[in-house]
Amino acid sequence: MDISVKALEEAVSIRRQIDSLETRLSAILSGTRARPAAQAGKRPVSAATRAKLAAATRARWARIKAGKKPAAPKKKKGGLTPAGRRKLSQLMKARWAARRRAAAK
Repeated sequence: MDISVKALEEAVSIRRQIDSLETRLSAILSGTRARPAAQAGKRPVSAATRAKLAAATRARWARIKAGKKPAAPKKKKGGLTPAGRRKLSQLMKARWAARRRAAAK
């Protein structure tokens, strides 16, 4: 079977037309509006949800355009203070000195 590229392109075009017509026909028979094949797998979003998303996007862009940075993340709790680090250093030095003394005996 020897098919040229032009014939394949024409076949693909016809197949797309058939799919589109089938979608329209099923929509007419079921009484709903036809959706393009590209949107067939997507979940519908309610008007209220779209409004919330739009409002959030507008607020985000307003912050960006105003030059304000979003709130800084909360500072991580814990960690060593300089005094705590100094005390730990002294304890470790004392431990190493004791080990050296024990090894020398």
